[in-house]
Amino acid sequence: MRTLSAFALTCAVALMVCALPARADFYLVVHASNPQRALTQKEAVDLFMGRSRAFANGEFALIFDLPRDNPRRAAFYQALTGMGVAQVNSYWSRLMFSGQSVPPQALPDETAMAGILRRNPSALGWLSKEPSEPGLRTVLVIKEPAVK
Repeated sequence: MRTLSAFALTCAVALMVCALPARADFYLVVHASNPQRALTQKEAVDLFMGRSRAFANGEFALIFDLPRDNPRRAAFYQALTGMGVAQVNSYWSRLMFSGQSVPPQALPDETAMAGILRRNPSALGWLSKEPSEPGLRTVLVIKEPAVK
């Protein structure tokens, strides 16, 4: 009887752990030769939201993103800005309509993102996994907030 109770308790705990939402980190990545060693979250927000076009050291930044339909993009912008993807899309629509700015260039997937970051020392993009390829360096890690 006691073994059965312990087994039932173990199963219940396992089910609760499996039901917890998965969280991920987002890695803001540059070319290894980029002189920018780190970014603050505010600097990253300014770059990805078009408020700045240069790194803090004055070097031009070419910003890349994943397409609007990428499922990780919504979580990235929520973690970065605290805004939902609909708010981000609306923000960019207003800026584009007024001619103030254009959104980051969208790449088809994270493989393409890593490739362009390896080829362009001025590029900044994000990946949902820590880059393992040579030629890339992480400048900021953003934690995905827990779902309430």
